[in-house]
Amino acid sequence: MSKIGSMFFCCSSSNKYKRLDEKLGRKMLEVKKNLAGHDNFKSLNGIILRFPQFKEGLQDIRGVFEQYDEDSNGSIDPEELKKCLQQLQMHMTEEEVKDLFHSCDIDGSAGIQFNEFIVLLCLIYLLKDQHLPNISKLGSPRLAATFDTIIQAFIFLDKNGDGKLNKKEMVKALNAPCERSPARITQTRFREMDWNNSGKVNFREFLFGFINWVGIDTDDDLSLI
Repeated sequence: MSKIGSMFFCCSSSNKYKRLDEKLGRKMLEVKKNLAGHDNFKSLNGIILRFPQFKEGLQDIRGVFEQYDEDSNGSIDPEELKKCLQQLQMHMTEEEVKDLFHSCDIDGSAGIQFNEFIVLLCLIYLLKDQHLPNISKLGSPRLAATFDTIIQAFIFLDKNGDGKLNKKEMVKALNAPCERSPARITQTRFREMDWNNSGKVNFREFLFGFINWVGIDTDDDLSLI
């Protein structure tokens, strides 16, 4: 198991964030229903070809991250996160904020680092009832489109529509006639996301794996490979 996988396993094995993950799952199913008949992707290659655009859009978040990292220590603490949520007019209970914070703080450092902030911001975007009308305040007009496309990529891979990915679905996507991948690559890709070896991958786990595939630059050695 990789270094980051071990850390995530410690966070996930207790099922501490079941409530948050279930809420994310319900929101994902809601989005899938609304997108019915308007699939953005027809193949896995279609997702891969967008990696440069994903990377460019997600790198825009660095300026947002630095804006809320008021003490410039390379991480967002709980108080700094609250200010971010207030600006986005995201109304969450104290418990919900704590769940969100700790579920993304996978190294247990009590601070959200850049790659973790990307995941956190995308989760916030998915959870909000009306997809962040004030997201332009974050200084990245492409951000909403980037998050929407990542969500659509997850929905494409979720072949049975239950809001989670399983190995069978990944094998099906990676082994389509036009993009057949060796079995070891399929298994490796799935393991990169299924850090607690549950056989299921929720959207939060998918995001951490996805930003690694895209190649987001971080200051920390958090390679999944």
